[in-house]
Amino acid sequence: MSTPTVPSVLFVCVHNAGRSQMAAAFLTHLAGDRVEVRSAGSAPADAVNPAVVDAMREAGIDIAAEVPKVLTTEAVQSSDVVITMGCGDACPYFPGKRYLDWQLDDPAGQGVDAVRPIRDEIEQRVKGLLTELGVEPRS
Repeated sequence: MSTPTVPSVLFVCVHNAGRSQMAAAFLTHLAGDRVEVRSAGSAPADAVNPAVVDAMREAGIDIAAEVPKVLTTEAVQSSDVVITMGCGDACPYFPGKRYLDWQLDDPAGQGVDAVRPIRDEIEQRVKGLLTELGVEPRS
């Protein structure tokens, strides 16, 4: 008997230090092992934005141990859905993949007060993505 495959989602932003980290954390939190989740950046930062870590902690999700990762061709090729967030032409394109571009404010250089509305919008978009993927969010 074969194991059913789970959808794979890659979130990409320039530094992989804010938006893509929040999106990946929300998807992992809400979907568990029912979705394979990746995040990467076209020019990764040295660390995740501390205001993003604080904002996510307020939402009950700890991403303090996360590290920005470099975007690879392999990550894109092995993902079913690629969601870009401001990386522009730096994101490779492969036919047959589903691409979404989420226009979101960049939390870089912002305090936690400015990050909260970005975090909340990402959470809503991730919930919508789960619905599109046919995955019931965990409560």
